[in-house]
Amino acid sequence: MRNLIVRLVRKLSRFIIIMTGQRLINGGTSMQYLITGGTGFIGSALIEVLLRSDHSVTVLSRQNKQGRARLQYVSDLAALGSDSRFDAVINLAGASLAGARWTTEYKKEIVSSRIETTRALIDLLRRMEEPPSVLLSASAIGYYGHHGDEALTEEGGSTPGFSQDLCHRWEEAASAASKLGIRVCLLRLGVVLDRDGGAMVEMTRSFEFGIGSWLGNGRQWLSWVHRSDVVAAMEFLLERDDLSGPFNITAPEPVTSRGFCDAMRRHKRTLLAASVPAPVIRLLVGEMADELLLKGQRVLPAKLQRAGFTFALPTLDQALEDILADQGR
Repeated sequence: MRNLIVRLVRKLSRFIIIMTGQRLINGGTSMQYLITGGTGFIGSALIEVLLRSDHSVTVLSRQNKQGRARLQYVSDLAALGSDSRFDAVINLAGASLAGARWTTEYKKEIVSSRIETTRALIDLLRRMEEPPSVLLSASAIGYYGHHGDEALTEEGGSTPGFSQDLCHRWEEAASAASKLGIRVCLLRLGVVLDRDGGAMVEMTRSFEFGIGSWLGNGRQWLSWVHRSDVVAAMEFLLERDDLSGPFNITAPEPVTSRGFCDAMRRHKRTLLAASVPAPVIRLLVGEMADELLLKGQRVLPAKLQRAGFTFALPTLDQALEDILADQGR
C-alpha cells in the first residue's frame, strides 16, 4: 500500500509539472513562441505544455504537418517576414547524434542541421522589427568532451573531439543573438529519458528480453535527465529575465553505465546481466562508440540549482519508476 501511495504522489507531481510547469510563464499571459525542432522528442512535449497554457506556437518543420488551434507550421524561416512577432524563440533543431552510423556524410548532416539552422534563425532575428526578448538554444554536454570521473559544472573546461567542436560552434552561432539585445540561454542537454522514444528505446532493449547490460567496463558516466524536467527547466529559464548563458540540463545525480543497469534491474526482472564488450560496440557503430557510448561526462546542473530550480525526478530510480510505471515488471 505504501508503495502504491508513493507512486500515486509521484504521478501527481509529474502531472502538475507537465500541465503548468513550475510556474505560469509571465503570470499566465498568452505568449507567441517560435520553435525549431518542435516535432522532435523534446519539442513535441514542450509544445503540448505551451498550448495547454493558452500560448500560441509556430514550428519550423520540414514535415508536411497540419496545424491546429494556436499551432502553425512553417517549412522555411524565410517565410517569416520582418513584421513577425514572437515573445520567445526556442532552437532545438538538429539531426539525431545516434540516428545513423557516423559516416562522413552523416557527420556533415549533424553539423549543418544545427549550425546552418541556427545561423538562419539569427538572420531572421536581425530582420525582425521587434525581436523576441529571449532565445533558448539547445547544445549538449558533449561540449565538455571527456573528463573521466571529474564532476563538471558550467565552468568546466573541454577536451577535443567531434562533439566538443560541434557544441562550441553551435553555441557560438546562437550567442550572436545577444548582440541584438536578446537574452540567450544555452541548454547543455544530457541524455533525455522518457517513455515512447528518445534514448530509452535503445538503452532498455536488452531488458525487454530479460537481459540486463552495460557498455564496456561500465564505469563511464551517464548524465541523464527526465524529459518532464527538461520542459520544466525551459519554462523556468523563459520566465527568469535575470538568467543567461550556458545551463547544464541534467539531473543532479548522474550514474555510471553499470549504475544504470543496476537501477533498471530494480524495476525490470532480468535473468542475467553482462557487459557488452567495447570491441563489439566499436564494430557495430564505429566512431560513435568512443565519442558517445564508451566514454561520458559527469555533469551537474549547478547554475539551475543555484537559481532555485527544483527537479521533480532527481534520481534515476524515481525517473525509471515513472517511465516504466505502465509496463509492469
